Amino acid sequence: MQRLSEEIRGGSLKPGEKLPTELAMMTKHGVSRTVVREAISKLQSSGLVTTRHGIGTFVQNGAPPVRFELEAKSIPTVLDVLAMLEFRISLESEAAALAAARRTDEQLEALRRALDEFQDAQRNGGNGAETDFQFHLRIAEASGNRYFPEVFAHFGMPTIPRTRVTLFKSAEDQAAFISMLSREHEQIYGAILCGDPKLAAKFMRIHLSNSRDRFRKAQEQAAQKL
Repeated sequence: MQRLSEEIRGGSLKPGEKLPTELAMMTKHGVSRTVVREAISKLQSSGLVTTRHGIGTFVQNGAPPVRFELEAKSIPTVLDVLAMLEFRISLESEAAALAAARRTDEQLEALRRALDEFQDAQRNGGNGAETDFQFHLRIAEASGNRYFPEVFAHFGMPTIPRTRVTLFKSAEDQAAFISMLSREHEQIYGAILCGDPKLAAKFMRIHLSNSRDRFRKAQEQAAQKL
């Protein structure tokens, strides 16, 4: 599936062009649905494509990379954020897997509403931290294990990193970051919608690991200023 990336970077697939369906790609390349989804996930994480719910996956227009800037005095706070993200990776990956296996139709609808509200907040210029929290909380609730939402609700909004530390040099960086989060959330939702526990856990781990790595990089850059 490396060919997809090469076609996009080489211009064979143009910005705005819709990718073939999963079935078409499975048939063309002789691979499983899981391989196709993982390939699309990597393209989304790289910012090469975006998925529109119920419509399809499209080649992204070029966008500048997200740049982070952190004041050195914020390092203790960032270290605390990193610790929370490490905790969330193990907790929420399992919660997402259980949600994919156990969610009810009502819980799936609530999760979709939370994701739509997050994307609405993004389009209206907000950072979506509250709706981001609600999205993750809905997943915890859909796990069918009351301890997951209890633990997540206990920590509350501080579990959302950007409520603790500002890392963005510009409004454009903030917008690019939020767009990236939206794509990652769509991947998680899609796996839960399809009832695929392994894929849901994988996408949740990717999502939170990406957040951890972005914050760790910011922390290392700030440490060099000391």
